[in-house]
Amino acid sequence: MSDPAPDPGAATEHPFAAFGLPGRPGTDGFWAAAGAPASVPSDGGWLTLFLRRGSPARIEFESWSEPVALRRWRDSDCWYTEVPMPARLRVTYWFLTDDGAYADALNPAGAGGNRSIAATPDTPPQPHWPAVGADDVLPLPGTRIRWAGRRLGGRRTVRIHPAGGGGPLVLLLDGDDWLYLHPAVAAFDSAVASGAVPPVTLVFLPTRDREAEFGCRPELWEAVRDELLPLIADTGVPADRNRLVVAGQSLGGLSAMYAALEFPELVSRVACQSGSFWWTPDAAGLADPLAGPVGGAVAARLRERPDLSGLRVAFDVGEHETRMLPHCELTEALAERAGACVSVSRSPSGHDRAGWRHALLRDVARVLA
Repeated sequence: MSDPAPDPGAATEHPFAAFGLPGRPGTDGFWAAAGAPASVPSDGGWLTLFLRRGSPARIEFESWSEPVALRRWRDSDCWYTEVPMPARLRVTYWFLTDDGAYADALNPAGAGGNRSIAATPDTPPQPHWPAVGADDVLPLPGTRIRWAGRRLGGRRTVRIHPAGGGGPLVLLLDGDDWLYLHPAVAAFDSAVASGAVPPVTLVFLPTRDREAEFGCRPELWEAVRDELLPLIADTGVPADRNRLVVAGQSLGGLSAMYAALEFPELVSRVACQSGSFWWTPDAAGLADPLAGPVGGAVAARLRERPDLSGLRVAFDVGEHETRMLPHCELTEALAERAGACVSVSRSPSGHDRAGWRHALLRDVARVLA
């Protein structure tokens, strides 16, 4: 009697078994075993499997890769792709369909309602950041200020959270991202409780126009000094306003460093992740802004050798931000040469808030040490 013909849906006939998913693709048992993206070693890095149930889509990645289309497994409801990834990568991604962007329903690690986070197995953990699903609602700090800024124009809501009872002020630029996409309140509470970060008072500053507010211009920092800090004092929330940490990423990191240079009496501690140090006043009009002078306007200012002996600054940039690295490395070196107390690290990510999260906690602690 001859052997039976192979089952076309058997585990040995599909690529998913190598990722720990036996069974017929598209069955309830298969989907019950499916979860967050799974990776296997490949060519010194990883091959990562992404799955989606029910409809075609493509994967979009945050500042790391071109979009990747999913393909269907035979006539099942299983859509998938295998993406080569380098060693040590944490990345935000989402599924894009004809009717919108969606988080990965199989992945418990989210970033807002329509984003998810994947990490290769060799990526260090982020112990204080809880997994947040697409449907989870993040708690908001109870203290808020309605700031009608005269210098900046318009109204904005600034929220304040005393982690561990409060301490030095930590001004989080792009504050809404740290409220609604990444659970900074929970992360700082956990880090303070563990002793990794001293008690701090978090101030979540939302942004109306990043390009206008975070360029090297004085208006934002004049408004923080003359308008926002007095409003914070009026709330009665415990806070040490004499030790102000500014934490910013990308253009926010540029703005934080600019504030330390031009408003040293206000800002003496900076946590800067992937600062946009390619920025120059005319960069927005260039076809390739990163191809301009290395270090941009901030490096030019640092070459004047300002006295930065009162500044503590922690720099971080993603390991996979190859074009950002020269701009950041020069800025780091010039800041140290000008007398600042500088620490430098590299996160396992691209230009992505998911990769900056651990650096945010660590670097706030460093500049307050």
